[in-house]
Amino acid sequence: VKIANKYKFPLYPISTGKNLTYGGAAPTFTGSVVLDLKRMNRILKVDDKRNFCLVEPGVSYFDLYRYIKERGLKVWIDCPDPGWGSPIGNALDHGIGYTSHPHRDHFGSHCGMEVVLPTGEVMRTGMGALPNADSWQDYPYGVGPVVDGLFSQANFGIVTKMGFWLFPQPEAYLSGIVSVPKYADLEPLIENVSYLSDSLLMTGHPVYFTPYGGGPDSPPTVDVGPLMAGGWPSLDKVESFVKATGKPAWQVKLQFYGPAKTVQANWEYTQERIGKAIAGAKFDAGQLLTMPLTPEQEKTQHLVNFGIPNMAIFNMIARVPDQPDVPVQGHVDFLAIVPRTAEAVQKAFQVIYDTQKAHGVPITHTPFGPIIAWLPRVFIVPAPSLANYRDDSAKNAKVRPVFEAYVKNMAAAGFGEYRTNPAMQGLLVSQYSFSDHALLKFHERLKDAADPNGIISPGRYGIWPKHLRRNGA
Repeated sequence: VKIANKYKFPLYPISTGKNLTYGGAAPTFTGSVVLDLKRMNRILKVDDKRNFCLVEPGVSYFDLYRYIKERGLKVWIDCPDPGWGSPIGNALDHGIGYTSHPHRDHFGSHCGMEVVLPTGEVMRTGMGALPNADSWQDYPYGVGPVVDGLFSQANFGIVTKMGFWLFPQPEAYLSGIVSVPKYADLEPLIENVSYLSDSLLMTGHPVYFTPYGGGPDSPPTVDVGPLMAGGWPSLDKVESFVKATGKPAWQVKLQFYGPAKTVQANWEYTQERIGKAIAGAKFDAGQLLTMPLTPEQEKTQHLVNFGIPNMAIFNMIARVPDQPDVPVQGHVDFLAIVPRTAEAVQKAFQVIYDTQKAHGVPITHTPFGPIIAWLPRVFIVPAPSLANYRDDSAKNAKVRPVFEAYVKNMAAAGFGEYRTNPAMQGLLVSQYSFSDHALLKFHERLKDAADPNGIISPGRYGIWPKHLRRNGA
């Protein structure tokens, strides 16, 4: 870093470079030297009494999982799909997972980091700044301003160590499915599931799905073509359509972790609460599983729900024997943050529908979703992945305007992406424009102070050093 400062050449640090659909190892600024940290791969500590770990950037989720498994430690990691990436890299880009709240918010569950600053100085945050403190991974704040967030989705330093709170291995896991008959039941369903989640009575992530739009646990079983034939339907038309099919309008899989008696009691309470709130609600209990899973049970489960990293997600989106051309070469994702209300998600569905119709691309969104509830207090509403082609610029020229329209149209409706690829970071950041882009201006002032030569990841998430800013300021 000191050498880079001396000669003023830009560095682009990566952990393992597996941030697929968000740019992988590609620098934002052409000509940057990629600083590959994957050989910094030490697992420095795992404590299953205080339930934390301390790792370096090159440690993958597979590495950490194997380390814990081989030593018989009673803690779980929380991992995304796929599991080949780095806990540090994923957390710094605000990645998320599948197990219990709050652990599936990966940056939110970090505690303490070591950072190489643009000057070459080494800094520790939180209690790590106190020499000889043994509480670095226990208490995140230390004293004074909390600066950890400056190193996520940013370019103020290079994180070389990071601590994470781990999930104590639960005694049991129980799932249950709630089905409601009317389209309008989505509002009370969300309200009651949110109550259970925020009260920590149900700490797993809710999985919303529907016979009319499919979902992770259920392919679509109803053709909504007739409903959508005349354009975006009224709520009365949707309700009549649902009634005529005789199928539930919405379903949600709830997931409970904890002692067997506790999860069963919480499932019973869930049925009582939602049964009173929504007429006609039905409940189907899943299997009660005790931990750890047996090898036979692992073959039948969505492994990330149990903190087990894997690569199965590529069966959906990669070139596999039965899908040799999907994707042709690559893809980009669009995932917007949406409040946990029926009104908000329905508005987001229609914005994506309108955008697709305006651009003449296949229509994927109807009044039935999809809804993703990985994050504890908001929904994610995705647009479909868009293919990218390494050797066909004409096709890419058609894809990019669609993605840009998703960003702009959803932002105009109040829904912003929480992460994106390098090509779209500037556009996305420009949507967060409150008070004449005050947040970005603040980031730029910090960049000028901490990294005056602009050597760390210039342009990442719209933060350019002074000499590279378009306005020349």
